[in-house]
Amino acid sequence: MGRLGIMALTLLLAAPASAGTDEAVFDLMLRGMRAGTLSFSAEEQDGRYAVNGRLESGGLIGMFKTTRYDVAARGSIQGRTPAAATYSERAARGDDRRETILTWTNGVPAVERSVPQRKRRSYDIEAQEQRGTVDPLSALYAALRDTAPGEECRLSLDIFDGRRLTRVALGEPTPSETGVTCKGEFRRVAGYSKEDLAEKSRFPFVVSFAPTDEGRMRAVRVTADTIYGQATLRRR
Repeated sequence: MGRLGIMALTLLLAAPASAGTDEAVFDLMLRGMRAGTLSFSAEEQDGRYAVNGRLESGGLIGMFKTTRYDVAARGSIQGRTPAAATYSERAARGDDRRETILTWTNGVPAVERSVPQRKRRSYDIEAQEQRGTVDPLSALYAALRDTAPGEECRLSLDIFDGRRLTRVALGEPTPSETGVTCKGEFRRVAGYSKEDLAEKSRFPFVVSFAPTDEGRMRAVRVTADTIYGQATLRRR
């Protein structure tokens, strides 16, 4: 997953919630200007989920080079944590096309497809050593679902995208005028070059939740530090 995808992931990680059918659209703002749109649709039944998502640049970033990610994931919910089973990602950035397919068996990921092939680097990590991770979209699905009051900030996930390991964690909730907020941190752990880690390895963010008519809590706004500067996700 490229920089735009990682930026959206940095912004979106919040908390998992109840079963059902979910659809959502988020506007991505960077320095006050529209930079893209993220949408997803998901179905969950009998403890299993299937989710499809799309991240597409527009506005500020779209003026330079259009970027689009089409992603899909399946898995199960164990307690309040997703357990990944399959993940596919098709990315297009200008004329550049990339595809990744991952599977998990007993919690251990494997890279089934990675196109184009990439020359191995000294900082690369082994997929079979990333037991207990989830894919980026499963993490996003967990993040974007409505949650029960009091459960807003209960999240800690390790994420593997086929090349990199990242970690996200949220702290205690703080009451706000519209609901609650949660301070969190997204961290690059492994699979990054020394230059990438020196550029920025920790990304603090704040998630704002508001109550729904059904008495659930919904992530409606996320602000975060990114490699592009201050960014915001707003739910439509």
